Amino acid sequence: GLIPTGEFLPVAGTPFDFNEPHAIGERIDADHEQLHLGAGYDHNWVLQRPLIKKFADLQLAAELYDPASGRVLSIHTNQPGIQFYSGNFLDGTLRGKSCQPYARRSALALETQHFPDSPNQPNFPSVILQPGEYYDSATEFRFSTR
Repeated sequence: GLIPTGEFLPVAGTPFDFNEPHAIGERIDADHEQLHLGAGYDHNWVLQRPLIKKFADLQLAAELYDPASGRVLSIHTNQPGIQFYSGNFLDGTLRGKSCQPYARRSALALETQHFPDSPNQPNFPSVILQPGEYYDSATEFRFSTR
């Protein structure tokens, strides 16, 4: 369960479409099989570009904006995918700063990466590194305000 099938699915018209800004919680409980399986967002997004292998080729993968503070987080990477996890399994048992509990969906993670289960999916970019080959990866987290 929860392992990729190798199929690439379009996001247009689904709760997974963040091509235009949406509040993360706006559609997280929509009636969609993938949201039910993951108890929210816990999915890899395919970035619409070819696999890039040079540090200089960073491209925008995601941007988060907090209208209350004006803070912006922009994530640039040379990876082909980004995993978005919406804290679905946080249950308040872990505590953070000032002993505040991490409640369900009170945090998120954005992880630039190759696609999950790539070695077993022929449609996915290869993650196999042969002897003598070199691999590099770059991700920049850029903070600003609006």
